Amino acid sequence: MTESISNWKELSREEVFSKYGRGVEKRVYLLPQGGEAIFYLNKGHDSVACLALTKNQEVILAKQFRPGPAEVLLEMPGGGSRSGEDLQTAIERELLEETGYRGKSEYVGSILPSAYATYRKNVFVVIDCEKVADPKLEDNGELIEPKLLTLGEFREHLRSGRMTDVELGYLALDYLKLL
Repeated sequence: MTESISNWKELSREEVFSKYGRGVEKRVYLLPQGGEAIFYLNKGHDSVACLALTKNQEVILAKQFRPGPAEVLLEMPGGGSRSGEDLQTAIERELLEETGYRGKSEYVGSILPSAYATYRKNVFVVIDCEKVADPKLEDNGELIEPKLLTLGEFREHLRSGRMTDVELGYLALDYLKLL
């Protein structure tokens, strides 16, 4: 028995909600066996995050409140790109703004955050980081405190699942052959 799975035909698309660059989109698809299926998808802009390492191989994380889980988490520095800004410039700016560190950045890859999202999450590694400034956060409610962990502590933190970019952390460690 041979089956062939192909893309479904999109029948309609409607923005249900949009604010601050995020939203929800309703899409209706024609199913291959007949009938229709309705999906509500998370919309947003592509984002960037990085595994930033000091010259002493310490991992630089951002300690901040996250509204989804409603608690303070230790996360990889990152955010969104500004209009016309390429991803590498965005991660270098985000790292500097959130932590005050700068280093050599390299693109690792991207992931799909879920089967029900329309954007991608991009990951970089930034090595040989040095503190060059104090964090300079935008005036949009961002309150972030830089935190340094050893590689061992970072691996434990990834295994705990207590951050939003666990998969990006593993991709970056693999890229650096540090798993």
